[in-house]
Amino acid sequence: MLNNYRLEHTECDFKRKVEHSKTKSWLKSVCAFANGIGGMLVFGIDDETRTHKPIADMQKEIEFITACIKDRVSPIPEFILEPDVTENNEEVLVLKIMGGLNTPYYLIENSTKITFIRAGSSSVQADTPILHELILKGTNRTWDTLKSEHKAKDFSFTLLESVYFNKTGNHLEPRDYLSFGLITQDGFLTNTGALFTDVSPFRQARIFCTRWNGLSKAPSSVDAIDDKEFSGNILQLLTDSESFIKLHNQKIWYKTAASRIEKENFPERAIHEAMVNALVHRDYGVLGSEIHIDIFDDRIEIQNPGGMYDGVPVQNQDLENIISTRRNPVIADLMNRMDFMERRGSGFRKILAAVKFAPNYREENLPVFKSTPFSFTAIIKNLNFDVKTNIENEVENKDIEKNGLKSQKWPDANEGLNDPVNDPVNDPVKIILELIKQNPNATYAYLAAKINKSEATVKRAIVKLKEAKLIKRVGADKNGYWEILQ
Repeated sequence: MLNNYRLEHTECDFKRKVEHSKTKSWLKSVCAFANGIGGMLVFGIDDETRTHKPIADMQKEIEFITACIKDRVSPIPEFILEPDVTENNEEVLVLKIMGGLNTPYYLIENSTKITFIRAGSSSVQADTPILHELILKGTNRTWDTLKSEHKAKDFSFTLLESVYFNKTGNHLEPRDYLSFGLITQDGFLTNTGALFTDVSPFRQARIFCTRWNGLSKAPSSVDAIDDKEFSGNILQLLTDSESFIKLHNQKIWYKTAASRIEKENFPERAIHEAMVNALVHRDYGVLGSEIHIDIFDDRIEIQNPGGMYDGVPVQNQDLENIISTRRNPVIADLMNRMDFMERRGSGFRKILAAVKFAPNYREENLPVFKSTPFSFTAIIKNLNFDVKTNIENEVENKDIEKNGLKSQKWPDANEGLNDPVNDPVNDPVKIILELIKQNPNATYAYLAAKINKSEATVKRAIVKLKEAKLIKRVGADKNGYWEILQ
């Protein structure tokens, strides 16, 4: 007895009846299930109202469905077709499709072959990159094993050789390039080899990094604080992207009687695991696409092309027990040899553990992972972000924009300036003064990013410093600089 007919999802589709004139409406789901992890079509349940719709002649419909699959789906997937009953003892017809090995499975329509995949609760036509991936899967190959058009003698592996020696204590021998899957027998680079050369010829091996101003990409007076584009060797991409994030990963600290407690916005271990995951498991077959790192006040979003390789959305899985399936097994193997990752599907557990063991961890700040058939996104939350403070700062920003700085009621100009600093986060005036000493060209946006506060907070602190005659502005706002008076 099947007792869960309440929701359509990746592995379940409802049909109120067996369409005879519009067979594509359900045959496309047959193809989609076969191209993925399998699923079932339930005939006799209305897909909108979830109410039961009796099937008049069950045997006739079984014969019709069987004939349609044999005539119009190629290759023929493995399936089971049988009557069943709901928890209310209502008879339905269930078509179970097994996930196939001979992908892609096509729907034949007017002498044309079309293939489909599941996207949430819908069956959608597969685009070119996914079709190529299905073809490789059906031939038991992966993109990273394919021979490229580039000759190995035209490229060098200096960085790979150096990192490999530092990580393993061994030198890469000429025979290793062949056994590790970096070059072919006839002297060409594999796709993996092309990604590990000092100057990768693949333009899609890029990362776009942006530090946005605020909580979204919505336009404001300053849209972005910083941005960078990196390309080339996977190992260099990992170093460059982590350096960019580290630059914008503020750290607060305070002293106890016997130690110093440091609280990073984003745990470095979690960031490292997320970046390795993005570089190793992304779909490099998608041309014109790249990894995106977007840093906001309250989170980092790391998005890479290509969803979960097994087709199951990550948000529907138990992160502690995900089975390891690798889109790029050769890349994963080489990164494992250099101890950048493990091949046991433990990346999610390591990211979660890094956050949970942070001194400022709160349960609501656990990372979030989302995937579609086309992309994967890891969201690492800012452990030091205070929602209440941010809302107050947004209100203050609006007041400043509306009334101007002079309309604000400021505390006494010298208040707190001579007090000892026990917690730098609660004394932005002193921190901003030190930052200006280090960088006289500092902008409001730069200072706000450095102290992880709003520009309104920075502007109030600047007013206090000016009134206390500690600093003054020399030149225009755009091209001027700060002068320290005392």
